[in-house]
Amino acid sequence: MKQILSDDFPRNRWLALILVAIFLGLACAPFITSGARPLNTAATICVYIVLVASYDLLLGYTGIVSFAHTMFFGIGAYGIGLALAGGTPTWGLAAMGLLAALLVTLVLALIVGLFALRVRAIFYAMITLAVASSFAVLASQLSDFTGGEDGKTFSVPALLSPAYRLFEAEIFGRVVDGKVITYYIVFIGSALLFLFLLRVVNSPFGRVLQAIRENDFRAEALGYRTVYYRILANCIAALVAAMAGALMALWLRYVGPKTMLSFEVMTDILLIVVIGGMGTMYGAVVGATLFILAQNYLKSLMGVASSSLADVPLLASALHPDRWMLWLGVLFVVSIYFFPAGIVGKLRGATKAG
Repeated sequence: MKQILSDDFPRNRWLALILVAIFLGLACAPFITSGARPLNTAATICVYIVLVASYDLLLGYTGIVSFAHTMFFGIGAYGIGLALAGGTPTWGLAAMGLLAALLVTLVLALIVGLFALRVRAIFYAMITLAVASSFAVLASQLSDFTGGEDGKTFSVPALLSPAYRLFEAEIFGRVVDGKVITYYIVFIGSALLFLFLLRVVNSPFGRVLQAIRENDFRAEALGYRTVYYRILANCIAALVAAMAGALMALWLRYVGPKTMLSFEVMTDILLIVVIGGMGTMYGAVVGATLFILAQNYLKSLMGVASSSLADVPLLASALHPDRWMLWLGVLFVVSIYFFPAGIVGKLRGATKAG
């Protein structure tokens, strides 16, 4: 366990219990839920944990504010999607698409890093925003290649098809079909990528990144080439984001600019980082789980609450499902007020204070 968690233990009993509950819930999701929506929610949580953790490597550990993260996420998704949409879906095509996406991601991350990381933080943020916006427009306009605004649906290898059955008999009341197999590919892939990031931030390299975040002039004076470390961190975060995009595309069997490249995805990432806690990989786990659950179920819960309060028109109106975005915003403000360092930061801070 020490090696798996890279010596970065939760260091708080409640946090440890929350993380174990999330892990067990995601690991057993196909067998403790029924229907497509809960499993889709669990798969989305898995992907967003990795996506947010990779962004936290930039923002929380290195102090880099970038708006290009969804671009790399989209490149990974389009790499898989366009490769499998081009002919008979095979594992070879999927591997080629992923490899091509990772190469494009690496080249773009290097270019953006080399040209932009030498400028001041606000200018770098603006450059990355311009690059990401240009890429989203390009994906929308190249309709013959990318499917334009409508995106593209694609088939997957036979093993991942819903018609495939791994076992004839049900396991714990669930047929282990291609969709369940796809889920576990997403789950295991996300877990491995998260553990990789956990290893990175707890390595000597990760400690240098944190030194750069705290005081880049002092880190430079100590002999560390801060531009080199920032560019390397940018490349690592971009590659992991691209792999998260590939997992999302494989799960959805669809790629499109709104789902993969929109600024809404970037704002979701920022919100989750703040909710979970910047500079804490475990914050990505807690934040992504709470945020995705709220996105998927807050509206339904408000519908139930509004119906049950029909005798109190004012409350019923306030809790109308159409106002779920308003209440999601209220919950975000409340969480920031009570957890300014994020949920994980608050829990770990309470442990130190005790």
